[in-house]
Amino acid sequence: MKSRLNLKAGQKGTKQLTERFGAALLYVRYRYDEQRGVRLKTVELIIEEKPWTPPLRRQDDELVPVAVDYAENDLRQQVKAAGGRWDQEGKIWRVPYGAIKGTKLEERIPTSFRKKK
Repeated sequence: MKSRLNLKAGQKGTKQLTERFGAALLYVRYRYDEQRGVRLKTVELIIEEKPWTPPLRRQDDELVPVAVDYAENDLRQQVKAAGGRWDQEGKIWRVPYGAIKGTKLEERIPTSFRKKK
């Protein structure tokens, strides 16, 4: 099903729906089902509004701590290959987040340093 026309509330062609749904109306869409040969008019409505703070996101070049024990040779090699550097003072590896995003090394970021994805 294809959507060919997307109208914001208040645009020409939304007057009756704006009167019906008021400020809750966001969009009116016209969808076309070629198999059935029908046009569908759909609306997007606001049904709830709550305060929300977006989660902090990491930048790819941000250095993050990664916990890898000395005996975990394979993981240490992966950290080094990802550009990780040993932080002698903190006794932890520091790696650019973008190099480990989506890998098992991302799971090695200590809980106290984790942010939302």
